[in-house]
Amino acid sequence: MGILDPYKGFGVTFSTMFKKPTTEQYPEEKKPTAPRFHGRHQLNRHPDGLEKCVGCELCAWACPADAIYVEGADNTDEERYSPGERYGRVYQINYLRCILCGLCIEACPTRALTMSNDYELADDSRSDLIFTKEQLLAPLREGMTAPPHPMFLGDSETDYYTFDPNRTGPFDASAAAVPGSAYPDEARAEGSELAR
Repeated sequence: MGILDPYKGFGVTFSTMFKKPTTEQYPEEKKPTAPRFHGRHQLNRHPDGLEKCVGCELCAWACPADAIYVEGADNTDEERYSPGERYGRVYQINYLRCILCGLCIEACPTRALTMSNDYELADDSRSDLIFTKEQLLAPLREGMTAPPHPMFLGDSETDYYTFDPNRTGPFDASAAAVPGSAYPDEARAEGSELAR
C-alpha cells in the first residue's frame, strides 16, 4: 500500500467540486420519452367510436401483479358499446400494483389496450391511483360517436377487424359515422392496419 493511496479518494471528490452540476429542470422542462416507453394505459376505440374492449378479461389473467379488474357485460341492440357480443362494463387498473410490464398489451386479442407515454402517475391519495374505465378510455376524435350506438362499420364484429375504408360492400364507409362528418386520416390508417 502506497503513501498516497488514502488520499486518492479525496482526489476524486476534489476534481468533481469544480464541474458544472447536471440539474434536471423537471417538471418545468420535461424530456421526451422513448417511442416505445411503457406509461399509462389507454383503452382504444374503433373509428366510429365503439370500444375495442370486448370484456374477455385476458389482460387481467395475464397481469402478474393482479392490478387489472374487468367485468364484462352483454351488448344489446338498444345499448351497444362494442362490435362484439360483450363489452367491458367495469374496467379498472390499480397503479399501486401495476409494474408497467406490458404483458396485458400482449394478451389483448383486439388491440383494445395500449400504453401511452404518460408517466406522471404519482398522487397523494391511494384511491386516486385506481383508474376507472372513464379515465382510461381514449377521447372521442372527429367523426366518432359516443357509445352506445349501432355498428356503423358493418354487420358483424369481423367487419370491424377487417375494415377497409376503400372497400365496396354491404355498407358505405363514407356514410358510416354521424351524417356530415368524416373519419380522420389517423382512423383510416388504423383501420387499414388492422386488415393486415
